Amino acid sequence: MSDEAHEPKPPVDPKGRAAPGFERHVFICTNEREAGNVRGCCLHRGGGAVRDRFKAGLAERKLGGRIRPNAAGCLDFCEFGPVVVVYPEGVWYRILDLERDVDEIIERHLVGGEVVERCLLRM
Repeated sequence: MSDEAHEPKPPVDPKGRAAPGFERHVFICTNEREAGNVRGCCLHRGGGAVRDRFKAGLAERKLGGRIRPNAAGCLDFCEFGPVVVVYPEGVWYRILDLERDVDEIIERHLVGGEVVERCLLRM
């Protein structure tokens, strides 16, 4: 019997994609630290709500197949949280106003290609 007869068939992507990958990834910190930690954490500062808003906003615009919002572990800028980083550009954002900031980042940056200066994480 040939080796080909024993090779498993590759899985079929239920979404019909021909190749892996996305145009952009949006990593949203949802890391949780213990209560009272001096650095705080993005989850307790609203990281979960930020993730949910990105997911919903991208789905509404039917961009889920091109832009992937991902919950991330610690991005190590806890004091500024919740924080978001957009790749491949490597643009870091600090979310201060859930609706305003996330919606503007989706429209101006993810759709329009323009960095939202007022939301940049500045040190």
